[in-house]
Amino acid sequence: MLYPVPPVMVSCRRKDERPNIITVAWAGTVCSDPAMVSISVRPERYSHAIIKESGEFAVNLVTEKLVKACDWCGVQSGRDHDKFKEMKLGEYISEFMDVPAIAESPVNIYCRVIKTEALGSHDLFIGEVVGVTVDDSYMDDRGRFALENTGLITYSHGEYYSLGKCLGKFGFSVKKKR
Repeated sequence: MLYPVPPVMVSCRRKDERPNIITVAWAGTVCSDPAMVSISVRPERYSHAIIKESGEFAVNLVTEKLVKACDWCGVQSGRDHDKFKEMKLGEYISEFMDVPAIAESPVNIYCRVIKTEALGSHDLFIGEVVGVTVDDSYMDDRGRFALENTGLITYSHGEYYSLGKCLGKFGFSVKKKR
């Protein structure tokens, strides 16, 4: 088991229906050029059919402020609940697609499904990133997105944790000292 993992809230919608949110712990980057992400979803989950039919989804990063909604959206079914309404989450419609993102999320990644792979208990949806929206309040004075200020969380063996302090930057182990 590869832990910890980033729990994400994936929003999706069929045409002319209310949107849904599924919490996914198995998500990640699979390619940088073109940018692609993957999510793994059980076929019996309500969102699986929505994503398969619509061919679109949005990955919404989860902060400490969203942890309760993240958990709730993972244990309740969109068949029975309007998750945006019941969790008091704002629907953000971007120029990239009609699938609403979660307005309270610091980063929303909009994806079009390019491949679905049945793997066993889960199907893997590979989505090409067609756009990204970022909450401007997390931009620093140099125009850099300050991800470290967002309060992102991680998930490990049934528990949620906030991310800790920075331990180094890529390449720090080989950087020459002055």
